[in-house]
Amino acid sequence: MIAADETFLGSYPFAPHHSSAPGFRMHYVDEGAGPVVLCLHGEPTWGYLFRDLIRRLSTDHRVVVPDHMGFGKSETPSTRSYRLQDHVDNLEALVLDLDLTDITLVMHDFGGPVGMGLAARHPDRIARVVAVNAPTPFGQEDLGAVLAANAAESPWFRWIARAHADGTLEQVLGALDFTILSTLALNGFEDPRIISPTWIEAYGSAFRTPDECVGAIGWARGFATGAHTFETPTAQARARLADTPALAIWGTADRTLAAAHFLPLFRAAFPRGLITELPGVGHYSHEDAPETIAALIRQFLAGTAADVLRGWSGAA
Repeated sequence: MIAADETFLGSYPFAPHHSSAPGFRMHYVDEGAGPVVLCLHGEPTWGYLFRDLIRRLSTDHRVVVPDHMGFGKSETPSTRSYRLQDHVDNLEALVLDLDLTDITLVMHDFGGPVGMGLAARHPDRIARVVAVNAPTPFGQEDLGAVLAANAAESPWFRWIARAHADGTLEQVLGALDFTILSTLALNGFEDPRIISPTWIEAYGSAFRTPDECVGAIGWARGFATGAHTFETPTAQARARLADTPALAIWGTADRTLAAAHFLPLFRAAFPRGLITELPGVGHYSHEDAPETIAALIRQFLAGTAADVLRGWSGAA
């Protein structure tokens, strides 16, 4: 766990907040005031991924950025499991503790399934959805086939399956403090200019010991063993979300989550949603194109502000 007051040479200068509502000490950033933007990270990142977005959006929004259990500045309890449904439970507890409403979800990587799980349980709290290289599972009939097809092509998911089969998954992911750069590179970022000692320290220091890596291990193992359970929305929740303003931003150089598989999944959940593809941008799109992504999200927020009040009128 990263120390609460660690700023990584000022690159993450945001005041720490904690909630015990999920049953462990869950860290979150809470910056600015106004409509809520809830940013959800994935594997093996943490809130640091959204540092640029926090600065740009907190001028006129309340930006809340939790670290999932086992990641970033949140605790990594040894007695808990780290399945998708556990992360949804934790997020739900935090959202209810803070009583967040009219939420714009901004999701990346496994933040997508976690955020969509929250949306399935509390569709009335969701005002907008932004998926940035993030799957949007929401009861689609072909979800299993999409996940299987992507896993067969993705170097990351193929490695997970192989490492689980040969018994090396825990050993390799248990050393993420040393292997964080190669792990991030396998999943995909395209701009090596972002790499610095501070950047590597920020992403690696959550994983100093094997015990601190159980969150990252648990997420990967869950795919290898089929332990993750995707939330099943009600028909009412599906109808409600179908009319919710939604935007997908996809770096098409993503080697982990292919646009060809996941953008149709987004379209099925949000038939009037907007899609922007970013050629040359990888899986960690917030690192490759922070200014572009922030501008697209800000434009989307501004363009849908009135629509949220009177009903979404976006076009594909």
